[in-house]
Amino acid sequence: MITRMSELFLRTLRDDPADAEVPSHKLLIRAGYVRPVGPGIYSWLPLGLRVLRRIEKIVRDEMNAIGGQEILLPALLPRSPYETTNRWTEYGDTLFRLQDRRGNDYLLGPTHEEIFTLTVKGEYSSYKDFPVLLYQIQTKYRDEARPRAGILRGREFVMKDSYSFDVDDDGLKNAYHAHREAYQKIFGRLGVRYVIVSAMSGAMGGSASEEFLAESEVGEDTFVRCLESGYAANVEAVVTRAPAPLPIDGQPAAVVHDTPNTPTIATLVDWANSAGLEQFSGREVTAADTLKNLLLKTREPGKDWELLAIGVPGDREIDEKRLGAALEPAEFALLEEADFAKNPFLVKGYVGPKALQENGVRYLVDPRIVAGTAWITGADAPNKHVVGLVAGRDFTPDGTIEAAEVRDGDPSPDGAGVLTSARGIEIGHIFQLGRKYADAFTADVLGEDGKPVRLTMGSYGIGVSRMVAVIAEQQHDELGLRWPASVAPFDVHVVVANKDEAARQGATELVAGLDRLGHEVLFDDRKASPGVKFKDAELLGMPWIVVVGRGWADGTVELRNRLTGENREIAVDDAVTEISAALAG
Repeated sequence: MITRMSELFLRTLRDDPADAEVPSHKLLIRAGYVRPVGPGIYSWLPLGLRVLRRIEKIVRDEMNAIGGQEILLPALLPRSPYETTNRWTEYGDTLFRLQDRRGNDYLLGPTHEEIFTLTVKGEYSSYKDFPVLLYQIQTKYRDEARPRAGILRGREFVMKDSYSFDVDDDGLKNAYHAHREAYQKIFGRLGVRYVIVSAMSGAMGGSASEEFLAESEVGEDTFVRCLESGYAANVEAVVTRAPAPLPIDGQPAAVVHDTPNTPTIATLVDWANSAGLEQFSGREVTAADTLKNLLLKTREPGKDWELLAIGVPGDREIDEKRLGAALEPAEFALLEEADFAKNPFLVKGYVGPKALQENGVRYLVDPRIVAGTAWITGADAPNKHVVGLVAGRDFTPDGTIEAAEVRDGDPSPDGAGVLTSARGIEIGHIFQLGRKYADAFTADVLGEDGKPVRLTMGSYGIGVSRMVAVIAEQQHDELGLRWPASVAPFDVHVVVANKDEAARQGATELVAGLDRLGHEVLFDDRKASPGVKFKDAELLGMPWIVVVGRGWADGTVELRNRLTGENREIAVDDAVTEISAALAG
């Protein structure tokens, strides 16, 4: 197929959009692939849509290869199924809710577990009908508070979501691993650099969960890995390697000290180092010797606020993403002045475990705070701290919580080395959901013994439209986009950079020859200057560029590899054959 740029619906821009923050956002708009319509909402123009469709085809190929059957469910969905699973409430403000003219509640689907479950329940009733694997490629909606980075984080996006249904856990594991392998093939064909990390299931529910993250400095997800063992996890899913408990017997009694003007960890450490505390045997006291207690209020969906205290070593900050993942589906907020006024036992800057537990405040601690560890912490009175408060003797927390920051150099959970951090963009997520949704809708079938069997499910997503931006992020250079051949809008971009009529005619014949061999050609036949054409060719990013220019008079054309930057001269008489071979290679 030949597409002439003189007829293509395309307008390139020389300047970056004012609101664009990341390279993919700038380049996709400048190159005329997408156009903004509203915050987090984009139109797909011809070139962008061609890339999107080629990505969809690769996804379909690999989903079909593992036995997936494509269906299409509506994006406009009734409230009732999401009420049944509590996700009408749990999704919070990210859910687009609306009413019809009769006042009935609907939502724009952010994900479709409920509807897939009901669809299978409505059609099948025997174990003989399973396993079943269904998928769709469809538009999803989430009301992002701060849409950013173009199509990387929008309010409307295209996603592939598939769901496996089995009658036993072995079947679920097989489906999960089939998807895992299919995803590796998909991302390999797309030419994406990625890492597979352990992840949290979040609002989706379920047990086993892994994310596929494309490595990128602009990614919103932080992940860590151990280079010695290959361990990798999203920071929300990192399980802290707790130290062994210490002996309690023989440790000195805790002592309360006057610590004037020490409401912060830094001022407390300064005091401790000036106080000559015997417990530290002359060594320097650091923030890691202190116990910092963070006061929150949390609220489960549909319930009232409750107090929660979290204890972490004083040298650690709370990671709000880890905290949110640990508390989900509950929301949380820091205490305000009014909350402290209502609870006078909470002495700001001097809160300790004793007052928390005496007043029934749930107290969760970092896993590093194990039995036998001794701490400097608040004594629940203004300007007073307690030194040598021993976990398991002087206080007993209600449990542990993974809420503290994960830092480079922390021990890997598998004990094989230390962790290093990197940034990534989530491109896929696979879950072993288990029976959460089947339980909600009583999705039972008759088993081989004639008794009801509860179905078990897996859920597997890929951000299809997001992949366009991810590839642009990983493959661009200072001149523009550089699409891999597997997703490029066209196989080759032919540029006529010579006003000579014979050269134009020769370029037309060259294009026709490539078309006859089945290649998709973008033909820049415009009467623009060579400089404008070259800049557009580099910006648009086809993997191969053919220049019919000054060399035409000498019987040659130039073949440029946009991905590698290599150029070579090709004889006109052999051009169609040689260019076709390069494209096929």
